[in-house]
Amino acid sequence: MPYTYDYPRPAVSVDCVVFGLDESSALKVLLIQRARAPFQDHWALPGGFVDMDEPLETAALRELEEETGMKEVFIEQLYTFGEPERDPRGRVISVAYYALVNLASHPVQAADDAKKVAWFAVDRLPPLAFDHSQILSTALTRLRAKVRYQPIGFELLPERFTLSQLQRLYETILGVPEPLNKRNFRKRILQMGVLKEVGKQKGVSHRPAKLYSFDREKYERLAREKYEDLLRRGLDFEI
Repeated sequence: MPYTYDYPRPAVSVDCVVFGLDESSALKVLLIQRARAPFQDHWALPGGFVDMDEPLETAALRELEEETGMKEVFIEQLYTFGEPERDPRGRVISVAYYALVNLASHPVQAADDAKKVAWFAVDRLPPLAFDHSQILSTALTRLRAKVRYQPIGFELLPERFTLSQLQRLYETILGVPEPLNKRNFRKRILQMGVLKEVGKQKGVSHRPAKLYSFDREKYERLAREKYEDLLRRGLDFEI
């Protein structure tokens, strides 16, 4: 006979903060418009309740696919949000995840209890349901801190990119008012040794720039060999 007890148990939900970069290098986040109460017609992060028999990450990926059609996404746990009044339906604890994706590689389509799905610039957001503004703010803070010491932004770029594209990506994520020092950025990023030169631009009117790709295998090998300090120095540049 299964063990039972009378202690009240809160519900557990998951929320997904998915960042993407558009063609103008604007940082965007994926939102759904809720089709049901509470907060019907409000914009919110994709998410929902965890089933009794599923792991948290499985629940997050399932809800993301059910509401937006997005799948095959690498997500990382962000933080747990548990203020008693965060959900008008009752005591709900939410475990938030975040992800970085290339918009062109992940078309989206509203489904399940999402009326609409759309990408919004992180600096031009509509009012959000629940405490999703706090969750998004926490994810953005984490992203901007982590990008300084770990190469996590490459998922936002095409497979082959220029160093100028990579620099614009970092400037966008960090939200700097002025461009980073070009020479300093390139020196720091190249000394990490995790970029592969894969050719040059073609069909451009200006001098073709070198193209690079991210060598994930080499990065993971360096991490396993405990070269964290080298990797940290590579991206911890002054702005």
